[in-house]
Amino acid sequence: MNKESIAETLETKHQELFNWLENQPDEKWLEGPDGKWTVGQHTLHLVKSIRLLNNALSFPSFLIKYRYGTINRELRDYDAVAKRYNDKLNANLEKAKEFNSSLKKPPLAQKNDLLTTLKIQNKKLQYKTRKLKDKNLDTLLLPHPLMGKMAIREIIMWTAYHTGHHATTLKNNY
Repeated sequence: MNKESIAETLETKHQELFNWLENQPDEKWLEGPDGKWTVGQHTLHLVKSIRLLNNALSFPSFLIKYRYGTINRELRDYDAVAKRYNDKLNANLEKAKEFNSSLKKPPLAQKNDLLTTLKIQNKKLQYKTRKLKDKNLDTLLLPHPLMGKMAIREIIMWTAYHTGHHATTLKNNY
């Protein structure tokens, strides 16, 4: 995927999520299926995830290279990144359950702020994606807690997929 396609995919996946979230009653913010996250927890998780990536992308490329290195394999495309994520998620269900139980439930009073923050962080990531040099997107690595080190292009594509993954989960279960 080229930079513009990635930015457009980020926008599409986030817009699908926002459209669903904005049409839900406030009660859903605090509710979730038994043993699953609330709508608020999904939103908080996505805010934290995209904010971490935007913060990492704020560092100069030479620091990212020094800290995490450069890719030593073929770059994965969107579908390969999505498949690898699902494979890793399925292989680490216990770790995922532990992670899921540690996320606090944001109160309803934080709903608007979290939605606004997610929108802002999405726009920031689209901007940064378009401005990054292709060489840096394809060679510099960033760490992912489940998937290990990923090229910046891959982790941005993963972010789009991850948002869509949560949007689908919400639509199908809430």
